[in-house]
Amino acid sequence: MKKDIKKLVLAYSGGLDTSAMLLWIKETYGCEVICYTADVGQGDELDGLEKKALATGASKLYVEDLREEFVKDFVWTAVKANALYEGTYLLGTSLARPVIAKRQIEIAQKEGADAVAHGATGKGNDQVRFELTYYALKPDIKVVAPWRHWDFKGRADLIAYCEKHGIPVTATTQKPYSMDRNLMHVSYEGGILEDPWAAPPEDIFLMTQSPENAADRPTEITLTFEKGEPVAIDGERYGPVDMLSKLNHLAGENGIGRIDIVENRFVGMKSRGVYETPGVTILQTAHRALESITMDREVMRLRDSLGTKFAESVYYGFWFAPEFEILRKMIDETQTTVNGDVRLKLYKGNVIVEGRKSPNSLYRERVVTFEDDAGAYDQQDAEGFIKLQALRLRLRKME
Repeated sequence: MKKDIKKLVLAYSGGLDTSAMLLWIKETYGCEVICYTADVGQGDELDGLEKKALATGASKLYVEDLREEFVKDFVWTAVKANALYEGTYLLGTSLARPVIAKRQIEIAQKEGADAVAHGATGKGNDQVRFELTYYALKPDIKVVAPWRHWDFKGRADLIAYCEKHGIPVTATTQKPYSMDRNLMHVSYEGGILEDPWAAPPEDIFLMTQSPENAADRPTEITLTFEKGEPVAIDGERYGPVDMLSKLNHLAGENGIGRIDIVENRFVGMKSRGVYETPGVTILQTAHRALESITMDREVMRLRDSLGTKFAESVYYGFWFAPEFEILRKMIDETQTTVNGDVRLKLYKGNVIVEGRKSPNSLYRERVVTFEDDAGAYDQQDAEGFIKLQALRLRLRKME
């Protein structure tokens, strides 16, 4: 396990795990440790980190604001792909990991570090996501994953270790769940949520109120998209970060965006997770509605047929894999005509489409109408079409 490491960059949150890791790495490897924290929208969790990191033994701390890149390059890409893992999960944690790991490698290269470390456990998906990104971007990097090697068995051991060495942590052995937050979502796992029959307590939720407590009157909005990306709400344009923040607020007020699922982790086990993804839940519905009038049928079917592969690639950590690069290019190509407006009603956990329009619309009312179509469509053409489709069916019964 011992590696010849002189300088290491640790992905540092200041929580229990990475606080213990910082000191453990210095004790175990005797190397310089540079801490790195990515701001992907976790809010006040960033307060006081530099003082704590330096006091625990770090030589310096980088705090990098990655919110714009996270939303523009990662979240919007998933929206354009209508990406859902196992039909339900909007991939909030999965999408954040590659942008975090990418910047960590850039800092390692800038600092001349020969190793990086992360706080993911040996049971979950994040270890894979971090390390596949590390190796894809810097093949010779050394990786330290303390949870796979140290002797600590769980939270109680880490708390005792921190107390012994005077490292301040807010965690307690009574914390009922673990949480991961970014601008796209909040995830809740472990503790009281490990029983898939137990309902999540209402007081755990941070971004949404319950549908029962949402306003009794609906909120109506119009979303504008350009090339599949949201750019305006009710005619007012927003940048990516402000757009997602505004949608999170609107959705949260209306009880939109909660899911409770049991998912299949990449390592093979099933895991129960509770998620809040308010703003992107609105975007998924609106984006699909706009595509329904702007995207060719066969293009949509081709894109959708690759949707499972796209979502799995994100979930499994293959953002920087060659096949995913091709998928991304294809997704972007399908979105060139996805321009226009979608009118929505937000009400007690529901996103209801009330209208859609686009300068690139393929919908032709004069063709589809049940009234006089003024020669736009000859209904007699359908007879030959049906007989050709029926030929193979008839041949099965012919003597």
